[in-house]
Amino acid sequence: MTGPAASLLSALAALGALSDPLAWLVVATFVGGSLLELRAREPARYVLVGAWLLFALFWLTLVHHFAFEQKSVIEGVGAVAAVPLSAYVGYLLYAGRDSLFVLSRAVAGMGAVFMPFEALAVLRRPLIETVTVQTELLMGLLGQDPTVLTWSEATERIAAQYDWAAARARSFSEERGYYDYRNTFFFLHEGQYPITYTIRLACTGLGSMAIFAGLIVAVRAPLRRKARAFAVSIPVIYALNLVRNVFIGLTFGQQRLQVAVPQVMSLFGTSDPRMVSYFLADRVLAQSLSVVALVAITWLVVRELPEVLTVVEDVLYVLTGSEYDLRDALDVDGSGPDSDPDPAPVRADGGE
Repeated sequence: MTGPAASLLSALAALGALSDPLAWLVVATFVGGSLLELRAREPARYVLVGAWLLFALFWLTLVHHFAFEQKSVIEGVGAVAAVPLSAYVGYLLYAGRDSLFVLSRAVAGMGAVFMPFEALAVLRRPLIETVTVQTELLMGLLGQDPTVLTWSEATERIAAQYDWAAARARSFSEERGYYDYRNTFFFLHEGQYPITYTIRLACTGLGSMAIFAGLIVAVRAPLRRKARAFAVSIPVIYALNLVRNVFIGLTFGQQRLQVAVPQVMSLFGTSDPRMVSYFLADRVLAQSLSVVALVAITWLVVRELPEVLTVVEDVLYVLTGSEYDLRDALDVDGSGPDSDPDPAPVRADGGE
């Protein structure tokens, strides 16, 4: 690739180096603006508008990673779309759409949950290794006996036989989310290079759990209903993520989806035919089913916490430009035996 396209890709790759420090700045700005809203809504509005513009820049720094390094169609398209959409949310908040304060609080909550695990090994390592052990256990229940190693043990085993292993090991550095934990499934195939499947932070379900935790924390509702919303979302996401890891690990490690190999290799730009099983299992099947699962979990959360619909309605407005009243459509109004005494109309932003 040459010319303007190559220059654009180089610029996107260079921007990727800013993603980590920018992530902290984005979260700090959202949290600061959300705290300020408790005392002074109008000054908080301008802080949060700035946070949304920074969020747009943050998504721009991730485009190259998702689209060209991870080769994920869903995540790549999502990152590209998130750039103008985040800037538009900032504009709408500036223009007076006050319900977007709730979405802003939700993003603050998401970042406050996710970023400590990203930064602190004391949180990150137990989560990754616990997910690895549970994935290994579920594989065992299916009659499989995978070898699980630390990343350094896996690369040392490979390096003992194959010249290219040392260079490959160096490419999987901590900067790219590969840590020397007991989190690498090691599959041997006679006459072929070994296959490794490594559980990283992105494989723990933390991102999706942080999204729902942020949504639940952001709305103003009785704690008992928030607790029920947590109960129908976080454990379900965690369990489904384990199933996802088992499916991808065994499908890739045992090469069970070698379908339309030349076409898939061309589509994802890989020269290794063994990666076909991985791309089909993860990038196509698992990620597509994850979208369906998240929609279903959102519905479960809404049944317990209708206030979340304010965020859903705002997201639909940003995407379509049309107003929606989902409470009537889904027949939820927050009333019932667990509702507040003398309930008022459901309002997630606490406004009048």
